[in-house]
Amino acid sequence: MSFSICSIGQVYTARRVPGDRKFLLTDRIIGIATAPHPAMKRKPNSTQGNAEKSKSETAGATLNVVVETPQGSRNKFAFDPARRAFVLRKVLPEGMKFPHDFGFIPSTRGEDGDPLDVLIFLDEPTFPGCVVEVRLIGFLEGEKSEDGRKITDHRFLAVANESRTYSDLRDIDDLNDGVLDEIEQFFENYQQKPGHEFRIVARRSANEAVRLLAASRKHQKLRDIA
Repeated sequence: MSFSICSIGQVYTARRVPGDRKFLLTDRIIGIATAPHPAMKRKPNSTQGNAEKSKSETAGATLNVVVETPQGSRNKFAFDPARRAFVLRKVLPEGMKFPHDFGFIPSTRGEDGDPLDVLIFLDEPTFPGCVVEVRLIGFLEGEKSEDGRKITDHRFLAVANESRTYSDLRDIDDLNDGVLDEIEQFFENYQQKPGHEFRIVARRSANEAVRLLAASRKHQKLRDIA
């Protein structure tokens, strides 16, 4: 005779010991069955082999990023290397706020001369200067025009390693199209100003993000040597 006792994150199986009126408890750790976060697409269960393959494809994509502006803030903060401090750059219009923590990837440089930007999926907002270990899930290929000159200006997307809510996100395709549309609209709107235009031209995968990051770091290293 046996029966199961459920608790948070565990299932205990009780079985009767022959010749004894007591029960022995054995436990088996299992994943907690929860509904997917609204930001994530609903997917059919995959095999373990496919899950391992997905993890191996983005192996090595873990990195440290620095938060500048926390989720929910209308204040846009940025790190000023000259002053070695985080400064207030702008205040967003009423009703507009950062959808997730926003920061940069150290030791990188984009075409605009600034470190690469990254939007971080995390359960709760952090604070300016917080270092977060993340894994890349893709990037939004951006293009901005400044006084008639066009340059690339990408937005990397990453999931914090410590996140519980977004732990199942592995690639940009795991996000709902509606969520990506809202993120794209946010970036396109908050950067609008006279003589400047920003737009998202493509959505790129986690593997493409890893390759772009490697190229950016190599370019920055060559600049430092020169």
